[in-house]
Amino acid sequence: MQSDITNLLERWSDGDEAARDQLIPLVYSELRRLSRSALGRQQRESLLQPTALVHEAWLRMVDHKRLSIRSRRQFYGLAAKIMRDILVDHLRRRQSSKRGGGQTEIALDEANPAALPRHINFLVLDEVLTRLGGIKPRYAEIAELRYMAGLSIEETAETLSVSHATIEREWGFARAWLRRELQREAGGNRA
Repeated sequence: MQSDITNLLERWSDGDEAARDQLIPLVYSELRRLSRSALGRQQRESLLQPTALVHEAWLRMVDHKRLSIRSRRQFYGLAAKIMRDILVDHLRRRQSSKRGGGQTEIALDEANPAALPRHINFLVLDEVLTRLGGIKPRYAEIAELRYMAGLSIEETAETLSVSHATIEREWGFARAWLRRELQREAGGNRA
């Protein structure tokens, strides 16, 4: 099945719309898992249901005129990024309509509870992840896959085609960096 997905992704990237249509049933359950993971990190009511998030993410992917996705890694990484963008867009719209309201907090399960608040504002996390991406793009991708997609170290290593040890090392750095930046944000000390 993995090779089927890769084959369909390559054909879709080459412009085969029939391959795109064949792909969705094969990746739908994984996309639902990604969306449940992203939405499950919110403390308050969800802005979207997992199905709605999957559908909106899929529509955004399909809307791209020419995607160049050659692997499952690229596909699921793109899906996690698009889901993050959708959630940020919805939160920003909600905040603008409720002047200061609608700040959804998410739990950072992997963070040291003594070092971080139990929940972090999703928009703050998005900003901090964006800053990390400007410094170390793969580290931000690892954090996104771990936090947003809920992937394990092993799944992240497989998705990024790097060793388990590399992910553990880079995740350690990314987590420490995020912890520091989120503590600054929580204390109002923006760097």
